Order: sequence, then C-alpha cells, then structure tokens
Amino acid sequence: MKTISALIMMLMSTVALAQVSKCVDGNGKIVGYGTICPDGTRSEETGVKSAAPSAPGATAQQKSLAERDAEFRKRQMEKQESLAKAEKMSAETEHRKRACDDSNAYLKSLQAGQRIGRTDPKTGERSYLADNDYPKEIASAQRAVATNCK
Repeated sequence: MKTISALIMMLMSTVALAQVSKCVDGNGKIVGYGTICPDGTRSEETGVKSAAPSAPGATAQQKSLAERDAEFRKRQMEKQESLAKAEKMSAETEHRKRACDDSNAYLKSLQAGQRIGRTDPKTGERSYLADNDYPKEIASAQRAVATNCK
C-alpha cells in the first residue's frame, strides 16, 4: 500500500511539473507562456497542462515564441532569396540561349549570302550590305557566336 501511494505521489509531482504558466511582467503585460518564466516576470497558473510531462532541465532548452517566430521568418526569407536567385539564373540562361540562337542564325544568313538589310538610324532609310562588306560582317558574327555560345 505504501508503494502504491508513493507511486501516485511521484506521478502527481511530474504532472505538476508539466503545468503551463502565464508569464506576466511588472506592468501586468503577458510576455509568454511556459513552465519556467524569465527573470523579472511572475508566474500565474493557466489551468493548462502540457501534453507530455517533462523533466525540470528540459524546459530550459525549449525556445520562446519570439525565437521560433524569428527562426520561421529567417527560413521564409532564405526561401524567398533562393527562389529569386533561381529565377534570376533561369532568366540569364534563357537570355544567353536566345542570344546564341540569334547569333548563329545571323551567321548562317551571312554565310548563305542572303541580302542583309539595315535601317539608317538618322534618316530611317533602308540600305543593304554590300558584297565586299560580307567578310568583315561574317568575322564580326563569328565573334558574337563565340561570345554568346559558351
């Protein structure tokens, strides 16, 4: 009988350790909830028991609501930054691919001897590339392909 009453007393003491308290500062403002309140606050019972009884040393390792919120916000910011970085890399890759394709197409047009027309920015008149200008333009287009298609 003594052992049963001793066991009951031990169980009740662990339940008492699992009591969740409200931490109130000197102005009466609630600053958090937990089994142990920070210095400068007083503890008031809430009538709520935690789901699992914990050892007295384990509560010191639990994080406050503000710390958990800060960690959550940090994870959200890191996620947004990584998404923005991935989006930027994707846009740069697409731009490079488009520039490479355009350079290759222009080079093939020059090598095929197609007529290449240009518009004069000052007068707005359309002019065509002369036959003797093709080798110089082909060399320029090959440099553009080498630059854009790495």
